Amino acid sequence: MVAGAAIDLENISITLGGQPIVSQVNLSIKAGEFVCLLGPSGCGKSTVLNAIAGFLPVDGAIRVGGTAVRGPGVDRGVVFQNSDVLFPWLTASENVEYGPTIKGVAKRERAELARRYLELVGLGNAIDKFPSELSGGMRQRLQMARVLVNEPSVVLMDEPFGALDAQTREVMQVELDRIWRATKPTIVFVTHDIGESILLADRVVTMTTGPSAKIKAVHDVDLSHPRTMSDPQALTLQSTLRNEIGEEVSKVLRQQGLKEPGL
Repeated sequence: MVAGAAIDLENISITLGGQPIVSQVNLSIKAGEFVCLLGPSGCGKSTVLNAIAGFLPVDGAIRVGGTAVRGPGVDRGVVFQNSDVLFPWLTASENVEYGPTIKGVAKRERAELARRYLELVGLGNAIDKFPSELSGGMRQRLQMARVLVNEPSVVLMDEPFGALDAQTREVMQVELDRIWRATKPTIVFVTHDIGESILLADRVVTMTTGPSAKIKAVHDVDLSHPRTMSDPQALTLQSTLRNEIGEEVSKVLRQQGLKEPGL
């Protein structure tokens, strides 16, 4: 396993199509830390994630493990919300072997790597199945295995459970917590679900509404794993985060000329 790497965002601003998306964002993430980016829709969470992945140009600097990000790299793996990124004509094992194949890993070794990581994500019995034969949650586990097999120091996750039903989502939250604690990459996880951020993160970073979104607050989540939302500390933090996000949602409604709920 490759150890997680620190991530530093230094005064970054991102403009797309002439529109300022985020402005003057500063954030330091420790090696092996799990950080959730939380905020209302359109606040630039995914934009920041894509910038760390190297998909977008920025003003300012992004460093991973002390090295400037100038484009995509094998040190950063991305898990998307939609499992359509899986190759439907390849089996689960072949999907996971794809990265090692590109890197020139020998056939026997990459087959063993695929088996190991499929077992890690709970898909040891689905090695020969195609994505179409797997449930939504299983496909997301497969996507995680395909990322983790490359042993990135940073895993970037863009609302990976957003398309799942509530019960499957709860199962995947527990599984991700288990997998992260077993492998310890640095994880940056985008979500709009307050409970999800509390259950998973070491720190929760809230963002203001756009345009020119900024970091609103950073909250430490000092709770042992595995977590439950019935914990009094979790409930207190949930209330705080709900108020912070509610303030930003109210701003969006006012910008759109809509009345806030209850007014």
